[in-house]
Amino acid sequence: MGCQMNEYDSNRILDLTKKINYFPTKNLSETNCYILNTCHIREKATDKVYHDIGRLKKEFRNKKKPIVLIAGCVAQAEGDILLQKEKYIDAVIGPQSYHQINNIIKKLEKKTNSINFTEFEVVEKFDSLNLIKNSDSKISSFLTIQEGCDKFCKFCVVPYTRGSEYSRSMKELISEANYLVNNGAREIYLLGQNVNAYSYEGKKLSDLILEISKIKDLKRIRYTTSHPKDFTEDLIKVHKNCKKLMPLIHLPVQSGSNKILEAMNRKHNIEEYLEIIKKLVEAKPDIKFSSDFIIGYPGEMYYDFKKTIKLVNTVEYINSFSFIYSPRPGTPAFDLKKIDTTDAKKRLIEFQQAAESIKKKYRKKLIRKTVKVLFENKMKKEDKFFGRDEHFNSVIVDSKYDLTGKIKNVKILKGNQNTFFGEIISNQKQTDYAA
Repeated sequence: MGCQMNEYDSNRILDLTKKINYFPTKNLSETNCYILNTCHIREKATDKVYHDIGRLKKEFRNKKKPIVLIAGCVAQAEGDILLQKEKYIDAVIGPQSYHQINNIIKKLEKKTNSINFTEFEVVEKFDSLNLIKNSDSKISSFLTIQEGCDKFCKFCVVPYTRGSEYSRSMKELISEANYLVNNGAREIYLLGQNVNAYSYEGKKLSDLILEISKIKDLKRIRYTTSHPKDFTEDLIKVHKNCKKLMPLIHLPVQSGSNKILEAMNRKHNIEEYLEIIKKLVEAKPDIKFSSDFIIGYPGEMYYDFKKTIKLVNTVEYINSFSFIYSPRPGTPAFDLKKIDTTDAKKRLIEFQQAAESIKKKYRKKLIRKTVKVLFENKMKKEDKFFGRDEHFNSVIVDSKYDLTGKIKNVKILKGNQNTFFGEIISNQKQTDYAA
């Protein structure tokens, strides 16, 4: 469940458990060990855990119970409560402790008591993972470079579930990036709770991007999620100079009102945010943006909300992710007085209509245009391939040739809300294009 970092963590859990002869299965009924990697960002995250456990209980009602492990941020935040309320769970494992998973499984095979592993051991975690090769063989692969957060936004659980900011060494990241490329990756997505807060022995995210860009067969680099407070001049300069760095930035703002940003403890204001946007556009004119928005944060008045609408119209985000504020237990904002639910829902609808209108105009302009697409895989339907353009738009084409891992010029013919459909420019040879 949850973010790209959870997907990266889940893949590494699979790498680890293979060492003790546990392998993934698509058939729930033959499961010996069930691992649920959870996310605590949105509301009702714990309810989803209980729902999944209920489904598991039903499946194994008349069979031997599998080992049941709850991993991730819900485990970190509410581990003791989970173990007390649901006896079917054998262990909870926080996101900084999953390198211990094989030892935990081995203990549970011997039927020991339930286990709570939710200590912050991020250095030990990555030291352990460096000994296990990342087996991800996708064309677009994730690489976690930084974990944790020191910003302490009042609505956010990340500092309490992932701990303080920690950056992995350049050496181990370059080594893992090389391994991923040798294993077939042509695009690497650098991940972090505050990815642009990356800092190791004086080296920043910009330095890491430039080093990774030297890998010959790597064609594209992306990163997420950025915090406006950490968007420095050197990173802006890299967007101008590094051709492999894609021109789409996810830069969460959360609100267009300085009053609400201060209440959230976001550590930036709208003027500073727009100055970053301006500098990035000057450095890379074709750059586009996506963002996150919290609607109906405690204390938000309608005029605050209208400032958010104004911001959306100013920046013209090609994608936006918006949610009504939901209080997370353990955060400073948890006990704040919520605004009227009906008002919050009306504002969310108004916001999403404005954001969708901008998105539609952008997508309409792409029809009949030519874009560069990195193809990730062949679809189940015969002779259809899926890829993404430089701005991360999904594109599907027909081809008798294997396009996997190749960058092709594609003319967009039509599209819907989520996907474009196009054709390969017919006069180009079936070879890779430089990124």
